[in-house]
Amino acid sequence: MDFRIMGLDAPLFNTLQHMMDASDHEADKSFNAPTRTYVRDAKAMASTPADVKEYPNSYAFVIDMPGLKSGDIKVQVEDDNVLVISGERKRGEEKEGAKYVRMERRVGKFMRKFVLPENANTDAISAVCQDGVLTVTVEKLPPPEPKKPKTIEVKIA
Repeated sequence: MDFRIMGLDAPLFNTLQHMMDASDHEADKSFNAPTRTYVRDAKAMASTPADVKEYPNSYAFVIDMPGLKSGDIKVQVEDDNVLVISGERKRGEEKEGAKYVRMERRVGKFMRKFVLPENANTDAISAVCQDGVLTVTVEKLPPPEPKKPKTIEVKIA
C-alpha cells in the first residue's frame, strides 16, 4: 500500500512505507533462498564425478570411492526411476601429536542422482565396490512385444 497516493506524505507514513517495502523484500528473499539441505546436496553432487555406460542389456554407473567401506555407501531408488548413490567419507583417525600440513582429500557427504530411462529394470539392480571403485548395474527390461493385429470375425446376417 502506498500512503503517498492517499495524500499522506508525513515522515511517519514515509517510515511505515519504507518498513513495509523492506519486509516485502525480505520475505521474497527468504522465500526464494535455497534451503541448507539443498545447498549441501548440490555441493555433494557437484563434487562426486561419475561415469555412465550403456551396454546392450544394462546400464553401469561407475564412481570412485577410495577408502570407503560398504557401510559408508548407500544405493537407493526413489520415485520408481531415480537412482541415488550417497554416503559419507570420514576423516581418518588422528594420532596424538600429528597435525595436517596439507589436506587435499575430500571428506564429508557425497551424493549423485540419476534419472533412469523407461527401460531400466529397477527390480534388478546390483552394486559392487572393488578396489575403491563402485559399480552399480541396472538391468534393462526386454523390449515390448510388437502388437499383433487383432482379427475380428465378421458375421453375416
